[in-house]
Amino acid sequence: MTQPQSGTSGPVEHIHWRSLIAAVAAISAVGIAIGLGLPLLSIIMEKRGISPTMIGINSAMAGVAAMAAAPFTTRLAHAWGTSTTMLLAILLSAISGLGFYYIENFWLWFPLRLVFHGAITTLFILSEFWINAAAPPRRRGLVLGIYATVLSLGFATGPLLFSILGSDGVRPFAVGALIILVAAIPIFIARSESPVIDEKPELHFMRYILLVPTATAAVFIFGAVEVGGLSLFPIYATRAGFSEPQAALLLTVMGIGNMAFQIPLGMISDRMKDRRRLLTIMAVIGLVGALSLPWVSQNWLLMAVVLLLWGGCVAGLYTVGLSHLGSRLVGADLAAANAAFIFCYAVGTVVGPQAIGAAMDVSGNDGFAWAIVAFFGFYLVLSLGRIVFRPKRG
Repeated sequence: MTQPQSGTSGPVEHIHWRSLIAAVAAISAVGIAIGLGLPLLSIIMEKRGISPTMIGINSAMAGVAAMAAAPFTTRLAHAWGTSTTMLLAILLSAISGLGFYYIENFWLWFPLRLVFHGAITTLFILSEFWINAAAPPRRRGLVLGIYATVLSLGFATGPLLFSILGSDGVRPFAVGALIILVAAIPIFIARSESPVIDEKPELHFMRYILLVPTATAAVFIFGAVEVGGLSLFPIYATRAGFSEPQAALLLTVMGIGNMAFQIPLGMISDRMKDRRRLLTIMAVIGLVGALSLPWVSQNWLLMAVVLLLWGGCVAGLYTVGLSHLGSRLVGADLAAANAAFIFCYAVGTVVGPQAIGAAMDVSGNDGFAWAIVAFFGFYLVLSLGRIVFRPKRG
């Protein structure tokens, strides 16, 4: 197996800017495509008279596609090369994205979702592998902080484009496809710098989930809390007495924390010998923040302060978890572990909304907070256990 790399010794290497720009372009396309596509398709289905239940089932195909594509991505990159696979994924996602406009049969949208989100997942995994492989070990956190910030901006840009373009005609689909295709340019330019997977991963795909569990569990919690929180927080906030505009503004504050904290957290992680300690600290903050929600739910300003800090720490689980993954593995093992990382994120996005929604049904409005407390509590036990029983080796 590829030996873990310490990432704590040696000279400070230079950042490979062409690789960084190529990976950032890819992840920007992913963020914008998802941010634009999810509300666009939901609105179109509603206009066509599709029931909310079926809209939800169709939307869930995104998570199913991600879980299905993740185990095969490394094999494709091994066979065709990282940059070639990414370029093919861009072409496939752009074509399938346009397909939603030209194919009106609702039932055909299910396989179309699988193709579109499967291609987007492949692009997601390989862009993260590329940037993790290219990042200087002693500046990995900074580079991944930049990467995560741009991803957040992409997610925010998608809904903004939707509000401008609307849902009528081919224009929103054409703009989305064009944005995805433009990402191919820097990838093509930097193709000679793309990491080579010259051997197959040594372990079965599922084993990589357990190889660096502090990282894969972190992204599972991130997916569960982020998607579950975004989906159900408006309901929680309005039931607590806030107006819809106030609830929307609170989500915006959380998004600002999400974007603002990534680069500082990445830089802090670069100065730590064991990134698991930072992940544990963020889990503690996440746990305390969730516990405080019922107590601050009557004061908008206090709620905003909590969500600003809380949103940054929740998103930091992704950035620092990815950095921890990159510090432990290289080569084919890193590519396979990146795929497992995204797989765990996809599982979290499916589990989170279900668990939080069920908790609100059982425990009332405060079930929102208690479910999130349970997620962070689980991660805290895991991360502390790993630190105590598996101390970091030099």
